[in-house]
Amino acid sequence: MQTRNKGWGDPLILAPVVMIIVLTGPLLAGLAGVVLPAIGYFPSLGGNQITTEFMREVTLKPGFWHSVHLSIWIGLATTFISLALVTSFFASSRGTTLFNRITRFVSPLMSVPHAAAAFGFAFLIAPSGWLVRLVSPWATGFDHPPDWLIINDPMGQALLFGLVLKEIPFLFLVALSVSSQINVDERLQVARSLGYGRVWAWFTVVFPALYKQMRLPVYAVIAYATSVVDVSLILGPNFPAMLPVQLLRWMNDPELEMRFVAAAGAVWQLGATLFAILVWRLGEELVAYMGRRATINGHRHQNDRWFRFSANTLITGVVIISLLSFVILAIWSLAGFWRFPDALPVQFTSKKWIASAGALWVPVINAMLIAATATSISLFLTIACLENEYRRDIEFTPAALRILYLPLIVPQIAFLFGISVLLVRIGWDGSFWPVALAHSIFVLPYVFLSLAAPFRSFDRRYLRVATSLGQSQNRALLAVRLPMLLKPILLATALGMAISIAQYLPTLLIGAGRVPTITTEAVALAAGGDRRLIGVYALVQTLLPAIGFLAAVMIPRLTYPNRKFFR
Repeated sequence: MQTRNKGWGDPLILAPVVMIIVLTGPLLAGLAGVVLPAIGYFPSLGGNQITTEFMREVTLKPGFWHSVHLSIWIGLATTFISLALVTSFFASSRGTTLFNRITRFVSPLMSVPHAAAAFGFAFLIAPSGWLVRLVSPWATGFDHPPDWLIINDPMGQALLFGLVLKEIPFLFLVALSVSSQINVDERLQVARSLGYGRVWAWFTVVFPALYKQMRLPVYAVIAYATSVVDVSLILGPNFPAMLPVQLLRWMNDPELEMRFVAAAGAVWQLGATLFAILVWRLGEELVAYMGRRATINGHRHQNDRWFRFSANTLITGVVIISLLSFVILAIWSLAGFWRFPDALPVQFTSKKWIASAGALWVPVINAMLIAATATSISLFLTIACLENEYRRDIEFTPAALRILYLPLIVPQIAFLFGISVLLVRIGWDGSFWPVALAHSIFVLPYVFLSLAAPFRSFDRRYLRVATSLGQSQNRALLAVRLPMLLKPILLATALGMAISIAQYLPTLLIGAGRVPTITTEAVALAAGGDRRLIGVYALVQTLLPAIGFLAAVMIPRLTYPNRKFFR
């Protein structure tokens, strides 16, 4: 039997190095491209002196500090509410029928792009939205839409709840994956045998171990929520707007000197995100201290019925609202005449679909090609790194995991602006390949995390049999491991495609507005009032990832109809 090659002749040894370069190279270059103009050094625009003037000037802009506070508040509140709901539901219902039913909806909800989910949520909760229509006029007495400021409210509450709807599925999947690695049932069994209630047992013996492995994904949620642009443009306040939205406006300002101000603002955005993470980290220590004190007190908290009922009701409500958001997008895309307060349109028509068909082709094809390219790069690097890990009998260290999460934790707008500046200087801006490569920075972590567990848990005896029959390790990889991992690979591919299709800021900044995708076109419609057209674009944006996940499930069944393991 052949042994695994631990030498240095295998080209796979370069895969981890290439992955690190892909993840950190653009990020470091982008940060440099932001910090230098922020301190006045931008020779192309006449900035040849180091100065802190622009760092000070940006703080004098009207509403700047309110925008900073808003970003920090939204980031922390979104993360706290999402994590609290997910962990409470796990503590209340893990292993129950309701839990299994909710789990079936989580992956589809995860695949819905943020912008599409935000549009659907806006169509639900607006003063003339579907929820008000369903209870009017018989319950509310409204014959006209009420004069309520719900969407784009100054405190960003609509934005907050819109983000919570999208971050709950992400944290749910993370918790689901982590909980399978920490012997949850054994921990709970011991705690319950000591008289602890179901919920308190979970928070006492499971949550500390669970959260330890969830910390980086939680930080990624904080970073995203503090610096989100597309959802802020749809649901967030306008005057003043969230800080990343203000930065985007300054970056697109016709006055070239505003590029210095925008760069300085990007540095402040990075500081705001780091401050939010620091506050959260201090909160972790406080919660850990309170948890230890509560455990020492010896209370068992067996009467947790109302807590379990509340957690189950809230998560069920999140799923229902998310599904209704998708339904209302479909209804608006087909709506004919629809007056308030009618619950449904007078008629349904496909006129908007027919009228939009010609304009949809270019952004849809661009989105699919960019997604396919970014996902292919990510998939190749992921498989190469995991195979290298197997052949050299090495483990993925915590430091490497932090590098993997780095592009998700650093705010996009804090380094993408720098990359766009560098691309302008070398004349590569506004073209396909830079956009696709920029997407791969954000797709690669998700593809790796999705494929790592199935790859590592693969039964190595199959490979040993192949090599004992004289096959090379490369042949064993291509003919044995990859075909048997077809479904996980396809699911990772579908996830990568979904992440790429949802990318707004990388497409807008790196593409310089000249590489339109379905996401950039859909968000651009937010400024208009045509709900039917928005419904068409948002629904197409939602269906593209859904088709990918459906193909990932069906292809193995069709390819290997008589082999259950492969399916």
